[in-house]
Amino acid sequence: MAKLTIEDLKRIKEETAKSTCLRDGDANVKITVHMGTCGIAAGSREVMNALMEEMAEADRQDIQVFTSGCMGMCSSEPNVTVEIQNNEPIVYQLMDPTKMRQVFQRHALLGEVQTDFVLAKM
Repeated sequence: MAKLTIEDLKRIKEETAKSTCLRDGDANVKITVHMGTCGIAAGSREVMNALMEEMAEADRQDIQVFTSGCMGMCSSEPNVTVEIQNNEPIVYQLMDPTKMRQVFQRHALLGEVQTDFVLAKM
């Protein structure tokens, strides 16, 4: 395997930043499902599956879905963060597939924060 140069690393960093940055791409909405070990044990896989089903039905190209590790708030898992361009990120707690569908339909698509599930505003 070829060794990476500093230039290669810089190029990879720039490409990754472009593909994951909410404001630099065509995405208006970024949804992150926190899937650390505690999140997976609490049901984040099922939450992700529900989100992916909703994404397929909505067929929206301006919404990006990501996964991340644990937020350090294991007792509130599964956690999902929704970021809509020009709005503060919202972290939802104790998510399940039904709640995820509601958050997607109401918050991601319509911009209505679902306050019953909110853990924090960033």
